[in-house]
Amino acid sequence: MISRLFNLLIALGFLFSVIVFSVASNSVDLKTTNNPLLTEIRGVWLTNVASGVLFVPWGIERAINQLAELNFNTIYPVVWNRGYTFYQSQVAQSVTGDITEPFLNFMNGGTDVLKKIVTLGKKKNLTVIPWFEYGFMTPPNSNLARLHPEWLTNGRKGVNYVNANLREDIDSSSIFNQQLWLNPLHPQVQNFILDLILEVVKNYDVDGIQVDDHFGMPVQFGYDTFTVKLYQKEHLGKIPPSDPFNSEWMSWRANKITSLLTRIRGEMKKIKPQAKISVSPNSQDYAYKYYLQDWQNWVKQNLVDELVLQVYRDDNQSFIAEIQKPAVQSALKKIPVSIGISSGTLTSPVNIHSVKQKVQIVRDSRFLGFSFFYWESLWGYISPESPQQRRRTFLKILEYPAVRPVFFRKIQ
Repeated sequence: MISRLFNLLIALGFLFSVIVFSVASNSVDLKTTNNPLLTEIRGVWLTNVASGVLFVPWGIERAINQLAELNFNTIYPVVWNRGYTFYQSQVAQSVTGDITEPFLNFMNGGTDVLKKIVTLGKKKNLTVIPWFEYGFMTPPNSNLARLHPEWLTNGRKGVNYVNANLREDIDSSSIFNQQLWLNPLHPQVQNFILDLILEVVKNYDVDGIQVDDHFGMPVQFGYDTFTVKLYQKEHLGKIPPSDPFNSEWMSWRANKITSLLTRIRGEMKKIKPQAKISVSPNSQDYAYKYYLQDWQNWVKQNLVDELVLQVYRDDNQSFIAEIQKPAVQSALKKIPVSIGISSGTLTSPVNIHSVKQKVQIVRDSRFLGFSFFYWESLWGYISPESPQQRRRTFLKILEYPAVRPVFFRKIQ
């Protein structure tokens, strides 16, 4: 019942997109001029929730053409969401029984969507970095959770889900937001996530992969049988502290996640040495305190090639405060750091003037670019202004083409 309802929501979004995008598809006239050479990351996330771009027959091609036309240079297409892959995955099929997300497969006639994105993107000189959005999250009704309950972690008193309010979700109070969590300390879970990532890097001409704020563990979790036994093994039989915020207990779990990223990086670089590991987290304080995600340490250990910090703030003062935090400024001295800017969601539209201001703040603060969350709100049906007005403004913001920063690090 839940699965059918979810598919119905996507179908309705698809039908609405068909109608609106048919009207709002006019191109913006581009001027031919001697353009200055600019270096700047200009990205956008392509997601499957509250968006028809991956499901409308012409959606992907139109999106890529429009993004290239308006001088974007990077796309982060979702490839892992709600327990499904958004590419043809033998790894996922062997574990869950599904080779790809069923409705996506149906709407695209069995075509490999990621292959299509990569092929079209490369023709337009777009950098393609697949986005493993869900990380270790999975819905309670997913095949992954149903077939592998031993892979799940939980909190004290058996609590095994979190309310994950994803920005693109239509209803933040929906049952869809109740997510279970795969145990990032469990070796079989680690192998599964590693195999998914390596499968993408090996089989597609991608420029890297991206994990985000879900590549971690909610601080209240880790009281499952496997993790407790592992902790006891390494602590002379002592059980984990009952306080999930105990500093040693937090550090122990966070270090295990860091070790997994170290392993992922090592294996990925063997296959494709120049492939980037992009991380898109929340602020360091929040990420570590609530999700045991120590990205500041990851940067220090040279585990990350690109940081795209999520700063979805409405007012400029709080936006500036976030990007000026010490962890962010420290990362900026080591690797390319860009800022994730909200271009709006279905329930929280953002006016184009606000978007323009955020971009200027990022540029004035000498960051190496920005990425917009998400495609549908750039100039689509959920924007407060007309698509034509939004596109004209984006063309002014991104007047000249830009290349991504070249960043080489010795392979370790």
